[in-house]
Amino acid sequence: MTATEDTETGRVSREAAIRSVAASAAALERLGAALDESFDRAAEMLTGIGEGKVVTLGVGKSGHAAEKVAGTLRSIGVPASYLSSLDALHGDIGFVGPADVGILFSKSGTTRELTQILPHLRARGLRLIAIVGAPDSPLGRDCDLTLDASVEIEGCPLDSAPMASVIAAQAMGDALAAAVMQGRGFDRDDFARLHPAGALGARLSLTVNDVMRSGSDLPSVVAGAALKDAIIEISRTGYGAVCVLHTDGRLAGFVTDGDIRRQLLETDDLRGSMVDDLMSPNPLTVSRELPLSQALVLLEQRKKAFLTAPVVDGDVCVGLLRLHDAVQAHLPA
Repeated sequence: MTATEDTETGRVSREAAIRSVAASAAALERLGAALDESFDRAAEMLTGIGEGKVVTLGVGKSGHAAEKVAGTLRSIGVPASYLSSLDALHGDIGFVGPADVGILFSKSGTTRELTQILPHLRARGLRLIAIVGAPDSPLGRDCDLTLDASVEIEGCPLDSAPMASVIAAQAMGDALAAAVMQGRGFDRDDFARLHPAGALGARLSLTVNDVMRSGSDLPSVVAGAALKDAIIEISRTGYGAVCVLHTDGRLAGFVTDGDIRRQLLETDDLRGSMVDDLMSPNPLTVSRELPLSQALVLLEQRKKAFLTAPVVDGDVCVGLLRLHDAVQAHLPA
């Protein structure tokens, strides 16, 4: 293949990709504009599910959307599980009961496995929601509520492979999850309790108290101490700063190694210098109860980020927060 042919192939391939993305974007825009009272009723049904659970069903690519939506619902505290239609027809239907809600995903609304299982789900007392690309289809007509996830084109060059339709179906399920979160008053604390591990849990659940340096790990000197004592304390911990405290533990000031370097630019002899001479009497401080994510913003919000900040309880210094520790706590485990 010549360089010219290679460039032409790449351009054609990229044009196909752009058309595919555009088709998905158009499908989502159409979906949002078409939400109606059926969506409201479906959201209310899921919000008030009580002791029941949500069971999602789908086949093929629609099955992938069904699985993802079940996972999203679980992540916001709604008991939900994906159920294989084939397995359900061979015994697993015993998993569902009259308190449950079934959500059936299908582009055509004629998927044989779903039309076969639907009367058996109905016999077990489930309330049924259809997310379909053809509302006036057997599934669309036979479920209690039908949500229109139809698309004009798939975005596939042959307009055959499920692409935009799967994205639209999944987006409809996610929209229901968002509405349920709002309806249940599901907040950041609830989310944190369900996501305790990794960066996501850290951002939502950790506080400054969880990562601050305290006790013998807190670099500190008493007000009126010689600057040499502060340098020794900074060297002992290696944190690049020292808290200056009154005898009762109240924060008097803060000295960083940057303060010391700047002082050296003015004088070569620091032997007679005292911490009070160059400390910052009103440094940036954070409280121990502050969410770590908010503390991280405070440290980073200036053009030149603060590397450390004293942690106070009232006006008593109880620890030192390092930017490094805050960042590390937000990294995936």
